[in-house]
Amino acid sequence: QERVVESGGGLVQAGASLRLSCAASGRSFSSWSMGWFRQAPGKEREFVATISWSGENTYYADSVKGRFTISRDNAKNTMYLQMNSLKPEDTATYYCAANPDGPPLGYAEGYDYWGQGTQVTVSS
Repeated sequence: QERVVESGGGLVQAGASLRLSCAASGRSFSSWSMGWFRQAPGKEREFVATISWSGENTYYADSVKGRFTISRDNAKNTMYLQMNSLKPEDTATYYCAANPDGPPLGYAEGYDYWGQGTQVTVSS
């Protein structure tokens, strides 16, 4: 059964860095497009970044471009989100999502599998 699990969240000060991980299980992770989304209290879930199955293609929300980097290690069935220069407005629950049968997408409806989320809190 396909499953994705996030880890790596925490409480940090503004300007700090965090690396989130998303571990996947099930059928071939290396063929999945993957994405990161986030949801802050009282707000809708929003796209953060996405990566193609090979890692060759990546796309970012404007709000994180230049600060966040999405990557994957298919040998480890794991995707990452390196977050640098964190800001208080990055505070949210971060979700990993998998699209087993299609390209990297910037909207939540395109993903079939979701993790439970990991909390990131950035203090000012």
